[in-house]
Amino acid sequence: MLRQFALLLLCVWPGMMAVAGSVHIQGPFGSVNVPARSLEAMRWDRVIPQQYDYSCGAAAVATLLTFHYERPTTEAEVFEQMIATGDVEQIQAQGFSMLDMKRYLDGQGLNADGFRVSLEDLARIGVPAITLINTGGYRHFVVVKGIDENNIVVADPAVGTVIVPTAHFAKLWSGTVLGARADMLLAQQNFNHDRDWRLRARAPKEQAIRRMPMSSLILNLPAHNEMGR
Repeated sequence: MLRQFALLLLCVWPGMMAVAGSVHIQGPFGSVNVPARSLEAMRWDRVIPQQYDYSCGAAAVATLLTFHYERPTTEAEVFEQMIATGDVEQIQAQGFSMLDMKRYLDGQGLNADGFRVSLEDLARIGVPAITLINTGGYRHFVVVKGIDENNIVVADPAVGTVIVPTAHFAKLWSGTVLGARADMLLAQQNFNHDRDWRLRARAPKEQAIRRMPMSSLILNLPAHNEMGR
């Protein structure tokens, strides 16, 4: 399940597979090593990865709590608690249910519930939520971390942070989200977070190029004698 879904989302997210380290830049007056991180590493900055095919629900809950409600939580903590209170055979066969996750979040005092909403309503409310998507018959829990005019940023426990076109995501998701009623202000502050969108950040070309009006450019050209003529 995990592998098929990872391959599907990697098709809509053309990430780089370079390793982290430093970049050696050679200039006319010497060279310098600049610290650098790959996009592959950055994808996992604000996502808890799942360890098992059926643990995407536990990793989604841990991601929601850690990065959106500022309550550091491991997948193992969520996994063990939900296993202890759930149907083990069903979980191993089908994975965790939204009810399992609701019970866990309720136990953390977040007063969670399932809601049927549109993507437009979710964007208007402006809070992160867990949702279920279906890819070719495979069900998978992810966290909606932000929404803009054309894209949705998703925390996928299988492949990390993914930016998906809204039209494509609308074909995959169930229309049902698991959200918390408590700590709404904190959740809104951590929705559409800059760090979640930075994977699509463009190079700051405008900052690198010095813009000058034509009049200033002409005044700064070398005079006749300065050209050695």
